[in-house]
Amino acid sequence: MVVGYDWLRALHIDPIDIVKICKECGLRLTGQRRVIVELLQQASDHPDALELHRRATKVDPRIALSTIYRTLSLLEEKGVLERHVFGSGPARFERADAEHHDHLIDVESGQVVEFRSDEIERLQQQIAREHGFEIISHRLEIYVRPLQRRKRKS
Repeated sequence: MVVGYDWLRALHIDPIDIVKICKECGLRLTGQRRVIVELLQQASDHPDALELHRRATKVDPRIALSTIYRTLSLLEEKGVLERHVFGSGPARFERADAEHHDHLIDVESGQVVEFRSDEIERLQQQIAREHGFEIISHRLEIYVRPLQRRKRKS
C-alpha cells in the first residue's frame, strides 16, 4: 500500500484536482456533487457543512443540507477530505492532499490559521526517538486568543 497521498501521484493525478480524484475513486459526480466538490477545491479555509451549504446554495439553491453531509462523508471515506473537529465546534473539512501543516485555532473567533514549523517537526521527531518511537502520523492543534484583547463597544 502506498503511504499518504503518493497513490495520487502514482496514478498521475494532480492531487489538487478533486474532480479527477473522485472519478478515480469511483464516485459519481452529479451536478450538485460537482458544485460541492468545486467549492471544496477552491476553499482556502476549513468550512463546516453549514458554511459549505451556504456557499453551495448561492450556486444552486436546490442543494439540500443532507446532500452536503452525504457528499462530505463519501469524500472523507474515499480519503479525499480530512475531517477536523477543533474543540467542541462542528466538524470542518480540508483537502487531504495538502502538504502537512498544523493549526492555530482562535477560541474567540473560530478562525483557523495553518502554519508549518520545521523546528516543531524536528522536536517532535526527537521526542519520539528519545522515547523509542517513530512518528507515523500526528496533528498539532494550538488553541489561541489574540494577544491584544479586542475592545468591546459600549
